[in-house]
Amino acid sequence: MRNFVLAMLVAAVAAGAGFLGYRRMASDDLSAIAAIELGRLRLPDRYGKDQDFAQWRTRILIVNFWATWCEPCREEVPDLLKIQVKHAAKSVQVVGIALDSVDKVREFADEYGIGYPLLIGGMQVMDIARRLGNTAGGLPYTVVMDASGKVVVKHLGRISEAQLEAAVRLASG
Repeated sequence: MRNFVLAMLVAAVAAGAGFLGYRRMASDDLSAIAAIELGRLRLPDRYGKDQDFAQWRTRILIVNFWATWCEPCREEVPDLLKIQVKHAAKSVQVVGIALDSVDKVREFADEYGIGYPLLIGGMQVMDIARRLGNTAGGLPYTVVMDASGKVVVKHLGRISEAQLEAAVRLASG
């Protein structure tokens, strides 16, 4: 009887581990597909000109989903600016995707002196963000991809300069 209980316990643990592994693999696959879709997007910038994500394909990409009305989004802008300036020569590109109106984004960018690309997204972008791991649908949400397009960091909430530095190091290999 004792051996039977032990065998059942081992089987239950193994099944649970297998299920968790499957869920993680499925999540990673979904994230990889979403990253490919993100790389194929064409979105308007703050001036209304369409921008292809493909132009940043060979760079380490920090994609920040945000909105002008989001306080934590506003708080992290100086750190994103610092990282862009510090690592631009190292093929690092910050791209903000605003879930907002063009006029508000343009005004915000002028006020904060944002020098990295700001694109305007809608529901299609939120769906991609969800599949990139933002299942809560919260903002800000930051995804860091290496130069091959692989997602290496996903972060919901305000991201700090130190966290961004660590993500760049990780994406650099």
